[in-house]
Amino acid sequence: MIAVGQKLPNATLYEFLDEATEGCAIGPNAFEVEKLTVGKKIVIFALPGAFTPTCSAKHVPSYVEHFDAIKAKGVDEIWCISVNDPFVMGAWGREQKVGNKIRMFGDGSAEFTKKLGLELDLTARGFGVRSDRYAMIVENGIVKTLDREAPGKFEVSDAASVLKQL
Repeated sequence: MIAVGQKLPNATLYEFLDEATEGCAIGPNAFEVEKLTVGKKIVIFALPGAFTPTCSAKHVPSYVEHFDAIKAKGVDEIWCISVNDPFVMGAWGREQKVGNKIRMFGDGSAEFTKKLGLELDLTARGFGVRSDRYAMIVENGIVKTLDREAPGKFEVSDAASVLKQL
């Protein structure tokens, strides 16, 4: 499992964009973690699945609610990562009204999640391999904090907990 002080592994994450920008088309776009983290302070939180109860009712809303306070601490971006495809993550972001506050990244094949060592095998429950619930603060690609939830818990990866560490 990745640890504080280590560099994030490079992987491709996918984001559904509603508006075209220079170099990015409407729809799913591929992004390399290594390139996205250069020179930035990023809060990354991950969760088992889009549209799931705790993730939808508590996890994402906590980051929307605390967005301004997190940005005031010098954070450049907030990322939400789930082992879902970018179409699902885009739809979920619209439903959660994240706007431009949170980048909703799909890690559909769990490439990034597995490289971090933070996968959660829910195959027996019919969900396949998912991401564990965690939050980390990353500066210039280096993990500064990492808080992984105990199974079935939601106590250390919410925005208020991350805010205390910033």
